[in-house]
Amino acid sequence: MENWREIKVRVKQGYGVASGKNQDPRFPNGTIEMQQPFFSQLGLDLSPYFPGTINISTAPHTYEIKAAKCTFRNLKWAAAEPAEDFSFCDCQILLNTGKSQPGLIYYPHPETKPEHFQTPDTLEIITSFISGLRYGDELIITVNLQQININ
Repeated sequence: MENWREIKVRVKQGYGVASGKNQDPRFPNGTIEMQQPFFSQLGLDLSPYFPGTINISTAPHTYEIKAAKCTFRNLKWAAAEPAEDFSFCDCQILLNTGKSQPGLIYYPHPETKPEHFQTPDTLEIITSFISGLRYGDELIITVNLQQININ
C-alpha cells in the first residue's frame, strides 16, 4: 500500500482507564465509552470498535502525528475533567490468521491531557476485539505515513 509503513510492535500494559478495567469511579465503563457519543456528534463513529485501547510499544521507534485523519479540539467530554484535544489516525493490524483489521490510533494530546501520560514509543489503538491478545505479544501494524511519522 502506497504511503503506508509496516512496523513490528509489542503489546504493553496500559493504565486501564480507556476500557474501565482500572475501576476508576470517575470513568466506570472507561473513557472511550464516555467519549464515544461526543466523537460521534463530530462525525467519527467508534461503534464498530471495542470500547478500549490496545497499548503498543513502537520501540526503538518513536512517532509524530503529522496530519491526523481527524482532530477534535477543546472537547469537554466529562463534567469534572478539563477539555482535551484528540487526534485519530488510520491503521491496520495484521492478525496471526494473515488477515488484517482496520483500527484507529487514538491520540489524546499530552498538552491537554490531565493525567495518564504515555512514553514516546507508546501508541493506543482502537479496533475490534482481538481474542487471546496478551501483554508482550508482537503485532504488525501498518500506519498511514501522511498522517503519522514513525521515526
